[in-house]
Amino acid sequence: MSALPKPIYTLEEYLELEQSTDEIRYEFCDGEVWAMAGASNEHDNIQSNIHFYLRLKLRGRKCRAFLADMRVKVPSFPPYRYPDLSALCGEAKFEFVGKQQMLLNPSLIVEILSPSTEAFDRGSKFTYYKSIESFGEYLLVSTEHPNVAQFIKQNDGSWKHFEFNDLDEKVKIESLECEIEMREIYEDVIFPPNSRPLVYGIDIIN
Repeated sequence: MSALPKPIYTLEEYLELEQSTDEIRYEFCDGEVWAMAGASNEHDNIQSNIHFYLRLKLRGRKCRAFLADMRVKVPSFPPYRYPDLSALCGEAKFEFVGKQQMLLNPSLIVEILSPSTEAFDRGSKFTYYKSIESFGEYLLVSTEHPNVAQFIKQNDGSWKHFEFNDLDEKVKIESLECEIEMREIYEDVIFPPNSRPLVYGIDIIN
């Protein structure tokens, strides 16, 4: 991501910028505006795979999966963000800021990691997403080796953490009551020869 030259934007100026182009997505924070970086081939494959297989598994149910063009309202990081994927079962609720439509109630959010965004996606962005009342499951998907980090909200407000590194494993998505295979997530993705899986672990975090 790269910040635009103008140092400070008002929310109204940002929304006008968003409305002026269909080709570039921008994000906004405290007056700073930056263009979302273009996706790598690996990122694009993984995003397409997850969306495709989720749609297959959710077919015939009152569930929806959204790609990155769907804005998601994040109360602690206004006005909205662009997660790589979001999904829910039940009625999707929306709100408008200016002419921009925002999804209010995702239960699942998926971010596909890149070296430049991984620390933010794992840290501050996850914290911001927690301000969404309906949000209960977070998937962080590596583009550098087979690895999915899954965080599931518990009844006491803590988050249970799982790691998946084996292509033969299945990730049970509790918020959607379905499973997606690691092989499905990484279909047609070619990793560098020196890529190595991470160590499997389970943890509880607040």
